[in-house]
Amino acid sequence: MENLIKQIEGLRERINKTYNLLDIDGQESEARDMRRELNKPGVWSDRERAISLSKKAEELEKEVATWKNLKKEILELEELVALAQHEEDNSLEEEARQKFKELRKRFEKLEFFILLSSPYDKNNAILSIHAGTGGVDAQDWSEILERMYLRFIEKKGWQAEILDRIPGSEAGIKKVTIKINGRWAYGYLRGETGVHRLVRISPFDAEAMRHTSFALVEVIPEIPEANDIEIKEEDLHIDTFRSSGAGGQHVNKTESAVRITHKPTGIVVSCQSRRSQHQNKETALKILKSKIHRLEEEKRKARERELRGEAKKAEWGKQIRSYVMQPYKMVKDHRTKYETQDIDSVLNGELDDLIEAYLRWSLK
Repeated sequence: MENLIKQIEGLRERINKTYNLLDIDGQESEARDMRRELNKPGVWSDRERAISLSKKAEELEKEVATWKNLKKEILELEELVALAQHEEDNSLEEEARQKFKELRKRFEKLEFFILLSSPYDKNNAILSIHAGTGGVDAQDWSEILERMYLRFIEKKGWQAEILDRIPGSEAGIKKVTIKINGRWAYGYLRGETGVHRLVRISPFDAEAMRHTSFALVEVIPEIPEANDIEIKEEDLHIDTFRSSGAGGQHVNKTESAVRITHKPTGIVVSCQSRRSQHQNKETALKILKSKIHRLEEEKRKARERELRGEAKKAEWGKQIRSYVMQPYKMVKDHRTKYETQDIDSVLNGELDDLIEAYLRWSLK
């Protein structure tokens, strides 16, 4: 029993330390401020902002409750075991050990959030996938990655909005841009930036030969303060075109999609998810401002690897991760050396182990 008490005390100290590092009390205060804001008259006149604020408050409250319950339960267990020892009652020892193991497991899962320490890790994310070398196979591979990330997003309880999607000539996609609304979305996904390589027997090859194809993934944080950036109209080249995605008659008859080119930087942003040209332009400008903000930060603070990852061309020898379907099954991250043979689960959105391995590696 004496050894168990020491273990419980050690876990309580670790929980309290992590609780303070993550500033859970500060998050609780932030959630209260959001609820007060939501109770102000007229706040729901901007429905989109109000819904976003409500969801953030809910996420914060859930996170705070999880940590407070953990602190409460470890303290209760410590008091129970101390009382049992004082009364020389060993009948609860086995039950207490099981409870301790359960609490330690819960804590270790929550401790993961210490790895999310970059400035924008709590932010929403904007994820883009571009087909690279490999022709139709690369376009098909890009669509497989799109499905993988959408399933991961769904498992996390986040919301995904496809802002721009260009179908492939025969199959798959040439490009897709997805906005991900969810707490810690950027923190989880920032390590996905880079070239992803697929090796498989091509379903598009009549001779059933093995092919290698590539796709480039880019992840940037949505940065609210970027809205303060002023962009001159003369620095923009704006094209409108008909949406290529779903949308029925409206999409077929109206040039609602918008493509914006920022002349000084060469950044190109497209959006076709909204029904009106004005809404698409507004969304595209927000993404453009986030990209410009990030670019300026990279220049000023030399944080290319942290915020964006190295700019790479999607081709041989540049991959961050390989996915092999034949002649054997394996997913290997070339940075962390983490690998698994369960490629089916990975492509079904089970990315947590790969992501955690990257985050731990990135802090070394």
